[in-house]
Amino acid sequence: MENPSNKKDLEKELAAKEAVKYIHAGMIVGLGTGSSAYYAIKEIANQVHAGLQIKALATSAHTASLALELGIPLIDFREVRSIDLSIDGADEFTADLQLIKGGGGALFREKIVASLSKMEIIIADSSKLVERLGAFTLPVEVVPLALNHVMDRIEVLSGKPSLRKKSGAPFLTDNGNYVLDADFGLIEDPQALADKLNNIEGLLVHGLFLNLASMVIMGKGDKVELFKK
Repeated sequence: MENPSNKKDLEKELAAKEAVKYIHAGMIVGLGTGSSAYYAIKEIANQVHAGLQIKALATSAHTASLALELGIPLIDFREVRSIDLSIDGADEFTADLQLIKGGGGALFREKIVASLSKMEIIIADSSKLVERLGAFTLPVEVVPLALNHVMDRIEVLSGKPSLRKKSGAPFLTDNGNYVLDADFGLIEDPQALADKLNNIEGLLVHGLFLNLASMVIMGKGDKVELFKK
């Protein structure tokens, strides 16, 4: 019997290799965070070792460490006003390129990179395609002193927030903030929910990535499927 996790890994790797074909010499490239982005970073490193000259921007400390270990030259956020292309994963996506991201806790920097990117390519295995977002709980990065306020406001919006923990303590992002995983059920109107979340003071960023992806490349079996705007 086929190992499902192995199948997912193969699909992620296939999608990653396809995405890296869009990178050209001289580009500034955004590097995502997570299991799908890992395969893209590995493939980019192979291309760099073969002579491809690029500069990269990492969406997390973990990604930065991996990129440096693999020999990918990095630049600082403060040096960048625009990014030619970024490659990242998603926790869920729909055929019209609505996403939930942030399962790895890097959603703030991921959203900045996506916003700066001329082209944002999302890579995913076939399990991430959904008809409607929301089966995956929505990550929300919160300034610690506003935790209770944000939780209360999410509950007013009919969400069920849960503080993410690691080893029994609150999970801390690279920015020193907390993450709430908010269950809204299947989300009927992602844009309306995003607008309401954007108005909550102390909520730094949420994991609804709307109108940011240029393309999703999904591995399915031994092939890839493209979803475009």
